Amino acid sequence: MKLLLIGPPGSGKGTQGGRLAERLGIEHLAAGDLLRAEVAEGTELGREAEAIMKRGDLVPDDVIIALVMPRVEAAVAANGYLLDGFPRTVEQAVEARKLAERVDAAPDAVLYLDVPREELMRRILARAETEGRADDTEDTVRNRLKVFDEATSPLVDYYRQRGLLHVIDADQSEDDVTAAIVEVLPG
Repeated sequence: MKLLLIGPPGSGKGTQGGRLAERLGIEHLAAGDLLRAEVAEGTELGREAEAIMKRGDLVPDDVIIALVMPRVEAAVAANGYLLDGFPRTVEQAVEARKLAERVDAAPDAVLYLDVPREELMRRILARAETEGRADDTEDTVRNRLKVFDEATSPLVDYYRQRGLLHVIDADQSEDDVTAAIVEVLPG
């Protein structure tokens, strides 16, 4: 199975991605975690992405595609993937689709985790305190949500038009969100 998980920062992509990947026996690929690992390792890609991420802006398409797509291809060769945090723009989605279709890696379904804005702010700022994530300051969070609205929200329409989108109410317990997702999964 090949799934995309999209939603604003704080919508539960990481939590649900981990749960679903384990349940379905597929690889969970979290674009944000992959980027943070590159930054921590001090790779060329990581250095390039670090300043951009600190501002809460999106990493350029060519950089994120170069990071994510080889991992997607490898996961498809294994048992499938659940990709969260990528694509973030329609342009990324179009480019990734071209690459994915060459290796039969296009997603079977797209799951959009929908959460009210106030709850997103509460979750992210709480996560910043408990996990010590330096990229989760109040100003950065506001910018990330603004960037999401401007760049990523059009993905909802893009995937809806392609007949792949399932909107999930993610403003409920983790177990209820997981159950709602499992209910809409293909086949």
